[in-house]
Amino acid sequence: MELVLAALLFRANQVVPVDQLVTEIWGDDPPRRAVDGLYVYVSQLRKFLGGFGQERRPITTRSPGYVLHVGPGALDVHAFQRLMDKGRVCMRMQRYEEASTSFQSALSLWRGPVLGEVRGGPIISRYSTWLEEARLECLEAVVSTGIALGRHQELVGLLRMLIAEHPLHEEFYRQLMITLYQRGRRADALRVYNDARETLTRELGLEPNRGLQDLQRSILVGDGELAS
Repeated sequence: MELVLAALLFRANQVVPVDQLVTEIWGDDPPRRAVDGLYVYVSQLRKFLGGFGQERRPITTRSPGYVLHVGPGALDVHAFQRLMDKGRVCMRMQRYEEASTSFQSALSLWRGPVLGEVRGGPIISRYSTWLEEARLECLEAVVSTGIALGRHQELVGLLRMLIAEHPLHEEFYRQLMITLYQRGRRADALRVYNDARETLTRELGLEPNRGLQDLQRSILVGDGELAS
């Protein structure tokens, strides 16, 4: 039942075909009476969601499947997207304080990994991946606004934590190098590059991307513009 609810939520206000829901629950080898089983799950969900006093049926049948009706602002993900959009606009206008507030408010809506331990099929997998990418973008934006506002001291610890959590995400290494360099910690910034190179070559057999390599060279020559 959790998988059905998640798939319908991720496609809220859209028709989710029966065959896609069957695949979401049972994969490519569904049982003989899979459609009957799906009908039972949907009935249970209708009873469960109906207990919240909604005026209309939360789940309706619409060929070729089902629709979960969700009102504006009912899901945290919608608020997250609005806050992200506002933050992006403020960033483009160089209103960094407002942008920082928007991005941090967006992050505060997260309660942990998407769906926890629940694993589904293509709908849930694609949506979970998109959400995680959006969260990473938001984290990068929080750091970028912090750098623009000169909040270097508080960013160092945050970035080290993010690198430990996402050791292959090169942008966090780049941001930490900039933060350390702007604090006058040139040697530490170069050590971060070496850590990134060691991790990437060990795990992926790859050199750091061009952006990290260019940043290392700028730090080696003491680029004055980068220090500001």
